[in-house]
Amino acid sequence: MELPRPPFLPASGAVLVLHGGRADSLTPPPLLNLPGLRMKPFARALDQDPLFADVLIASVRYRMRGWNGSRADPVQDTRSALEELRHVAGPLPVALIGHSMGARAALRAADDPQVRGVVALAPWCPPGEPVVHLAGRTIMALHDEADRITSATDTWNYLARARAAQARVRGIRMPRGHHAMIRDARLWHRLTTACAATVLGLAPPPGDGRSDAAAWSTEPVDAADITPPARRLPG
Repeated sequence: MELPRPPFLPASGAVLVLHGGRADSLTPPPLLNLPGLRMKPFARALDQDPLFADVLIASVRYRMRGWNGSRADPVQDTRSALEELRHVAGPLPVALIGHSMGARAALRAADDPQVRGVVALAPWCPPGEPVVHLAGRTIMALHDEADRITSATDTWNYLARARAAQARVRGIRMPRGHHAMIRDARLWHRLTTACAATVLGLAPPPGDGRSDAAAWSTEPVDAADITPPARRLPG
């Protein structure tokens, strides 16, 4: 687990950030790890938001670059990070933010009792991924339907199955960004921060101005239609 700023205690909650990787690779991530670098602006956006002033923000370290079939190596790494977090800060409500393979790992590890939910960015959600363990969790996914690396259709189908398993779900259809989330990066950062605040109970869900019930739906909403949520600042 990597902390971008010195840890402070007590904290009201925590966010763990998980970067992407490869389907198969038993080599460790390189020192210049581009998937990890891409997630640093997301962590920085959280760090700069007043809602997260007393929230511990950390990144998960992977031992290997790949998912590696039934080994599911990044899931093991995420569970180790959650255990390390418990040792450092005690039991805290946790939001997991993951991109691509990291989102798949976050969703798998969401059965941890501290995890309140997951913000999944262009997630890798192949058919048949387990969802029963997501009951009572908040699952929010952002995906550009032009993504050619991971499938937005698979993401929306995953959310439908998660909702049937009693998870609260929200899909956000991003207008641009493809898989790397470079175009409209600020929008990706802003909405991810808003979703993480929702997972931790710091703000209501970003929605399209309809009822609260409509905010939790398997029907994805266009990012352009989202109205800024009312914000409850700390203190």
